Amino acid sequence: MQLRDIIANTNTISLETLAQDTALAKEVQINLFRFGLLDPPVDGKFGFFSTQALKYLQSVLKIQESGLGPQTSKALLEVKEAIPLKLSNDLASRIIKYMRDKHYFVAVGEKRYNIVYLEGASADGQPNRDTFNEWNDRRMVIEIATGTPKIVGNWLATTEPGNWSTQHPPNANGVARIAFGQYQAWQVGTHYGSGRDPHEALVQCGTVKVYRDRNKDGIRNGDAIDIGANFFINQHWGFDMSKVEGASAGCLVGQSRQGHREFMALIKQDVRYQLNNKYVFFTTVIAGDKLAQAFPAS
Repeated sequence: MQLRDIIANTNTISLETLAQDTALAKEVQINLFRFGLLDPPVDGKFGFFSTQALKYLQSVLKIQESGLGPQTSKALLEVKEAIPLKLSNDLASRIIKYMRDKHYFVAVGEKRYNIVYLEGASADGQPNRDTFNEWNDRRMVIEIATGTPKIVGNWLATTEPGNWSTQHPPNANGVARIAFGQYQAWQVGTHYGSGRDPHEALVQCGTVKVYRDRNKDGIRNGDAIDIGANFFINQHWGFDMSKVEGASAGCLVGQSRQGHREFMALIKQDVRYQLNNKYVFFTTVIAGDKLAQAFPAS
């Protein structure tokens, strides 16, 4: 069955029936993904997240159908944006423009958060000198509840390892430095690090790409690429340290304990995490100078 069949026959099928039709489920998922209401992958398995996204679409568009009916099917095929984006030239909009330009997934809807790290940039998004071993990056959370992107969290952070970890790498091939891009790779868990001060964090559970700083020069250029799911590239706190040093060995780290607690409290309000506490979060890492070049502030 296809969405056009439901429209033509003006019938409504239950979500249970939808879940049993893999081809139809994929067609629905493709469009929910297109709206930014459903995370990839599109797999034809119409479970909790797909059901939540479909019901949210119906709520946003004020469609009163208890299952998948002709109105919902028509909307899935014909509506361009379930929540039309209203992009300006503020920092949140410029980040979303950059993500869309790179074909990254952008989550849309109330309490569907986008986690973004901006490397070598200040709180207002302006590029800085990105000095090695300094806290000069930003950890941000962006929400697009009604179409206008809003930065709902913005903390001092690092996306790069510190000097101590660079000189004393936990990996013989060199300390890790995450590659710019987007990854679906983190779940809520506990960061243990070297065994000190364990705390709630986002713990790596999926594949990421890193550079190995074997020559210990503190930059990515010329470094070998390593790809894997067991690098312990977590998102944790930086122990309130004044310099990065050993606070990061390649993790995505918020400088302060309090800021990290605020970050975790916020992202755990995400409706997808509320639905399933094993939810795997997306995170996007962007170079501040590249953002400024592609979408300069006015």
